[in-house]
Amino acid sequence: MEHHLPAWVAALNDEDLHFLKQFLLVSGSLKALAEVYEVSYPTVRARLDRLIAKVTAADDAAETDPFRRMVRILVADGLLRPDVARQLVDAYREALAEQEQEEERIEPAR
Repeated sequence: MEHHLPAWVAALNDEDLHFLKQFLLVSGSLKALAEVYEVSYPTVRARLDRLIAKVTAADDAAETDPFRRMVRILVADGLLRPDVARQLVDAYREALAEQEQEEERIEPAR
């Protein structure tokens, strides 16, 4: 039997999975998780917030475009600044519009 991971799980890297495992093992206690990682509570809270944003972006059924989904995941992961993400998505949208216009010009009239 073939098993496919849900998109939100596939978006998680090893560090995310380890964090999630530790979160489960401490029964969701951020205070206990901060002790495990030897960091402050706000640091753990910020990490959890980033993970929530990443899962939300990866699991958004309304976002069907793989490029825009990946950009949102990268922003949530802190790997891409939001302003740069907007520039990339705008450029991507323009490129798609130009491609559609070109295809309409090439396609013979019916």
